[in-house]
Amino acid sequence: MGGLEKKKYERGSATNYITRNRARKKLQLSLPDFRRLCILKGIYPHEPKHKKKVNKGSTAPRTFYLLKDIKFLLHEPIVNKFREYKVFVRKLRKAYGKSEWSTVDRLKDNKPTYKLDHIVKERYPTFIDALRDLDDALSMCFLFSTFPRTGKCHVQTIQLCRRLAVEFLNYVIASRSLRKVFLSIKGIYYQAEVLGQPVTWITPYTFAHDHPTDVDYRVMATFTEFYTTLLGFVNFRLYQSLNLHYPPKIDGQADVELKPAEGKDYAMDSESYLEKLSALSASLARVVAPTHEDEVEMDEFPVEGETAEQMDARKKEQEALEKHKKLFEGLRFFLNREVPREPLAFIIRCFGGQVSWDKSLCIGATYDVSDPSITHQIVDRPRVGKQVVGRYYLQPQWVFDSVNAKLCLPVADYFPGVLLPPHLSPFVTEQEGDYIPPEKLKLLAMQRGENPDEESEEEEEEEEEEEDDNDKEEEEEEEEDESEKEEEMKLKKMEEQKTQSNKALPVKVTAGKLRLEDKQRLEQEQQSEEKRLAIMMMKKREKYLYKKIMFGKKRKVREANKLAAKRKAHDTAMKEEKKKSKKARRA
Repeated sequence: MGGLEKKKYERGSATNYITRNRARKKLQLSLPDFRRLCILKGIYPHEPKHKKKVNKGSTAPRTFYLLKDIKFLLHEPIVNKFREYKVFVRKLRKAYGKSEWSTVDRLKDNKPTYKLDHIVKERYPTFIDALRDLDDALSMCFLFSTFPRTGKCHVQTIQLCRRLAVEFLNYVIASRSLRKVFLSIKGIYYQAEVLGQPVTWITPYTFAHDHPTDVDYRVMATFTEFYTTLLGFVNFRLYQSLNLHYPPKIDGQADVELKPAEGKDYAMDSESYLEKLSALSASLARVVAPTHEDEVEMDEFPVEGETAEQMDARKKEQEALEKHKKLFEGLRFFLNREVPREPLAFIIRCFGGQVSWDKSLCIGATYDVSDPSITHQIVDRPRVGKQVVGRYYLQPQWVFDSVNAKLCLPVADYFPGVLLPPHLSPFVTEQEGDYIPPEKLKLLAMQRGENPDEESEEEEEEEEEEEDDNDKEEEEEEEEDESEKEEEMKLKKMEEQKTQSNKALPVKVTAGKLRLEDKQRLEQEQQSEEKRLAIMMMKKREKYLYKKIMFGKKRKVREANKLAAKRKAHDTAMKEEKKKSKKARRA
């Protein structure tokens, strides 16, 4: 029969993919430009299901892209800008070579530039889409804002990242949307709820760091170029939603407070503006001044399909959230020189507290250390010289732990020089069967309104009493043992005499006892038998999946038991140390 001959690799998955080199030739771009374009447009390589088919029978390692993505890039206006920039660089090099300085100046004035606004709008059609993808953008901007001004990346990029990061921090303070904080080895993790969307980012510690040599900063700079554009749009929309000026302006009254009292200028206004904002101690100016009206309770109607219990639970959750937002309201903090100023000032201001520091440390101090209204002073040294009566001296961890616990924790565990309790992660949610550390259980009890300290004190007292009783009993037992040994020897002699006299032992027949059947045990046995039979009747694939699930569950239980045993061993070791120290004191 006649017909067209089917050729290999001309249909199916082989035509859906294209190699990186072919894609570059199609777009007429160099490898760095192609990589840059893909990052900006959000196009990534794909791993085909049948790699050998796509690779036309070859097994050589190649990078593949979807053909429709490359066709999509053909219409991108930035591609032309890249080509224009290449021409510009070539002309500039030529002008420098010929020492035509007027041409150099003219070329620099007409340097080709491009904007990424249309790409941001294309990748994020709605504002919520942009918020959902904000985690990486914030983390990258906060990282670049801490970079030293070396040749690794442009100074303008570092300054822009710092400005955008400070603007976002000020928005979080104004909206009081911070929810969780965690101090890790990498840096400080924050989570804020922005318009109902959880946004998590990491801020590195402010240590002097050396740039690693195995990192490609050009790729990172390309990501940052896109993220700064995105964050600029997001900040603008967020400030508009809160009726705040953008770029942010410091409130008039707060601005007067921040000005130096001696009359000496701190710096130029253009320089000090960002520093005043980054101090995070001043409130922002609003477009329309808020009018203080009486609070009116809004009528709440149940959502369709929502029960009364669900409505009450939602109401309680809302009340708890409002209470959490006002955690540090009415408290005045003072930060010592040795504590990290920015993270602490940010967290305290997010929860309604007032904060200040030494004037020589940073611009933006609102009150002095001698202020009698200070309630908490954050210190990080083993001893404090002069202490003011009526003021708590605490280690910085108290602020972070209180935020995660959603209540002001007891201050006794956080005094200077005291061994701190473990800093638990708020991002871990324990499920049924997981190991829960005793500190977490204590925290949960405090959140429920119970007082676990009293119970633990009572338990310690009982343990001490038991230990004392045990010591006394041991002494008495030693005396009794000696007398018992003598009695045993006498009894043995008596028994030997009896056995010799009574050679024939009397045999008795006892009546049998009725045994009642345990119904609960029988039901359990029946259920286990049914389960065993059901497993036997399973298909091979289903049985394999079931075994995998059960193996995972057993492993989880094993790990939990292992951690519990470790903790028990640690607690017993600590108790023994305490006992030894007590005995040494008594001696």
